[in-house]
Amino acid sequence: TAVIEAANRAHLTNLPFEDTRDFEDADRGFIGALDPCVVKAADGRVVWDNDAYSFLEGDAPASVHPSLWRQSQLCAKQGLYEVVEGIYQVRGLDISNISFIEGETGVIVIDPLISTEVAAAAFGLYRAHRGDRPVVAVIYTHSHGDHFGGVLGVTSQADVDAGKVAVL
Repeated sequence: TAVIEAANRAHLTNLPFEDTRDFEDADRGFIGALDPCVVKAADGRVVWDNDAYSFLEGDAPASVHPSLWRQSQLCAKQGLYEVVEGIYQVRGLDISNISFIEGETGVIVIDPLISTEVAAAAFGLYRAHRGDRPVVAVIYTHSHGDHFGGVLGVTSQADVDAGKVAVL
């Protein structure tokens, strides 16, 4: 471990860690976060706990590559962000992001996360800051479970069957 720790210390002087633009970019458009950021199922079991990553605050320990630590700090950021006017994204509620596009008749949801619970929490965070808009469409960008598994957290099968929500 002494060799690894020495190599990691060397990276601190050889890599441009004074450049914090990636943190500024990651924070751009921040509106609000869940506090605490622990999402539970109806039975009380924890579905997602982003607060478990709070150990990432501060400098990397010598046993961890500083670039890996920095990337982990960026990935642990959570909350609602404005991407551009009318387009919002919730990050940090599971392994993927959910996006909301505001339209004249409601909101289009893109990639509703991995589970009903985290999608509902993300949608609740969005609505707390942007208002109670109806979902008019859900778009899956591709077939990985983290892009469609939470659909029932943002709409219902009944609304889809009734033609109130398009699924694309």
